[in-house]
Amino acid sequence: MDQAHDDTGRAARRFVAAWEAGWAGHDVDALLALYAEDCVHRSMPFRAPHRGRAALGEYLRWSFVDERPVDVRFGEPVVGPGGVAVAEFRVLAEEDGRPTTLAGCVFVRFDDAGLAVETRDYWHTADGHREPEGGLFLTPREG
Repeated sequence: MDQAHDDTGRAARRFVAAWEAGWAGHDVDALLALYAEDCVHRSMPFRAPHRGRAALGEYLRWSFVDERPVDVRFGEPVVGPGGVAVAEFRVLAEEDGRPTTLAGCVFVRFDDAGLAVETRDYWHTADGHREPEGGLFLTPREG
């Protein structure tokens, strides 16, 4: 593998580990530290993007208001060319006293410093706590 691929892999593993812990603790500052100042985040394909760390922070705080995470897991990131990686995630939570599951994936493009410059999420929610079918990508990471 080449150096750029290795650098993207390290950035991606750091990204998913920080997101796993940061989401579980609703630590917006820790999550924002993963992003370039002028990042662009799309929380769903057809929503307007959140441009810059400040806008992303507002979105994250809004997203976390009614959610109490019970268990947050990210799979091992899959690294591609051009500083891009993708990882699957699953969040068991309580919302308004009801168990819910959010499952999806995040696509990330990193800059040379290992910061996320562009992210796009695809996700779905379900009532109750459940695991996504198949388990192909959602596997425990090696520490």
